[in-house]
Amino acid sequence: MKANAERIEKNTVLLEVEVDADQFSQAMDRAYRKLVKKVNVPGFRPGKAPRIILERHIGKQALLDEAVEMLIPEAYFKAVQDTGIEPVAQPQLELVQVEEGKPVVFKARVVVKPEVELGQYKGLEVTQPSTEVTPEDVQKELERLQNRHAKLVSLDEGTVQQGDLVTIDFEGRVDGEPFEGGQATDYTLEVGNAGLIPGFEDQLLGMAINETKEITVRFPEDYPKPELSGKEAVFTVTVKAIKRKELAPLDDEFAKDVSEFDTLEELRADLENKLKQAAEARAKAETRQAVLKKAVENAQVDIPEEMIQTRLAEMLQSLERRLMVQGLTLENYLKYSNSTVEEMEERLRPDARESLKTMLVLDAIAKAENITVTEEEIQAEIERMAKEMQQDPAVVRKVVEGQGQLEAVTTGLVRDKVIQFLVDQANIVAQDGQPATE
Repeated sequence: MKANAERIEKNTVLLEVEVDADQFSQAMDRAYRKLVKKVNVPGFRPGKAPRIILERHIGKQALLDEAVEMLIPEAYFKAVQDTGIEPVAQPQLELVQVEEGKPVVFKARVVVKPEVELGQYKGLEVTQPSTEVTPEDVQKELERLQNRHAKLVSLDEGTVQQGDLVTIDFEGRVDGEPFEGGQATDYTLEVGNAGLIPGFEDQLLGMAINETKEITVRFPEDYPKPELSGKEAVFTVTVKAIKRKELAPLDDEFAKDVSEFDTLEELRADLENKLKQAAEARAKAETRQAVLKKAVENAQVDIPEEMIQTRLAEMLQSLERRLMVQGLTLENYLKYSNSTVEEMEERLRPDARESLKTMLVLDAIAKAENITVTEEEIQAEIERMAKEMQQDPAVVRKVVEGQGQLEAVTTGLVRDKVIQFLVDQANIVAQDGQPATE
């Protein structure tokens, strides 16, 4: 077999393939053996009709078509391997010559992975986010812990304050008419938790137990139900009960009750340490992202529309899976958001393009720097996945390989190593302009 690849446009290659006559003859024999089992030829048992009889019965062209259908995919994938091109979409095929006793010749117009023009990706300067933890940060964390362990006390009298847990009845109307979902009895909410329409909870402040009043709010423009978005609503609200948090004093007894520590100072030191670890992890992640973003911005690449369409389809499928977990369908989601698939794709298009560019740049840097992964690193990743899933590593590897996902695992590891390479090569400075460690 002969194959030649010629770039005819920026991201398009014309593949010319010639399959020798012997291979075509073998394909014709395979086609005969396949068709003779399916076709009922009068006077012959199934699968026993001679080839010449079968050809007379179904026509020579049917045999040629079947042979070509079997031969072309095999020849195309072999030609892709031999020429080293990287297709990103299905090819457009054109048969040039199909004649028994002669080579089969065909052309394939193939959209390929675009070439990346790398800019500067070494020595990039980024500022590392601050990892400082102040006494105020620790105090706020202590207060959050204090609130989390607060006791709820039912009030016999008094008025609603921020942070109270209130039980209410309400009935809402838009343009004087009740609407679906606008009524509730014994509804409980935490005031200030922003669980309802903006402005609703603020108007509960100062209300007394058993007091009834009208609250006027406006639904946000992006409210999921189009018939209500932007509309003004009037709710008749009755406060039925108020519960208030009773905070324990921040002392050694509190520390003993909520932690394994005996003193407040030990608890405070532990919280400070955890906040420091969280700040360092956050700074590390943000630094990696900043270095990667600069490397991607410095590169140039013309991404084919076919790649973008494939990426958009993947993003919509991912969204659909997330919605299913919440008991929704994509159709209902689009209905609630007053949108269409086309509008959704248009909103996702910039993210699709950016994610593709990022992956292409990472792959190009890996190639330029000869960054690869070893079998030991792949196995270590399989073992990490297995531990996460609480499965046997051998079973996980078999599943990954069976689903054809080993290449994806390998590619992900390579890209992670490239990002770390970029960070190692970067000039990372602290907020004060001094050199910083990752």
